[in-house]
Amino acid sequence: MGDAYADRMLSPLQQQALRAPRSIGVHSVAFQHGKQIPREFTGHGDDINPPLSWTGVPNNAQALAIVVDDPDAAGGTFTHWTVWNLPPRIGGVEAGVKVVPLGGIEGRNDFGTSGYRGPKPPGGTHRYVFRVLALDKFLDAPPNAPVDEVWRHISGHSLAWGELVGTFTKP
Repeated sequence: MGDAYADRMLSPLQQQALRAPRSIGVHSVAFQHGKQIPREFTGHGDDINPPLSWTGVPNNAQALAIVVDDPDAAGGTFTHWTVWNLPPRIGGVEAGVKVVPLGGIEGRNDFGTSGYRGPKPPGGTHRYVFRVLALDKFLDAPPNAPVDEVWRHISGHSLAWGELVGTFTKP
């Protein structure tokens, strides 16, 4: 799948969803894979999502999902953003995007709110995994659904996926 440490932190539902081919390339003009996420995209800055782009979405994809989490959180994986039912041909999202007009639905993050909330680790350097998944159907998870429910809906419907990992260290 990805990084061996992060893979051990995946739930069985996540592991099942990520059995699909890892064939989507995920990129950002704001940061490179494995590098520091700029402050403006964190809880210490403007707290907006970074721009993301992707390639390699299968032609038969019906929808896309994005899940952003921190596998290094002390209490276990901490979710920062879930969005699903994005159109498969959009090719990316701009910084600070409002996904609902694009057709997307946002879930509840582990801050207890809906939408994107950026990195804000209590200390040390944490990794943030931005996963894009191509799905064979629209998900019927309700708005503000918790991440476990979203993964249940994704499970068995992932055609392909990819990830971009950024880091952030508490200033």
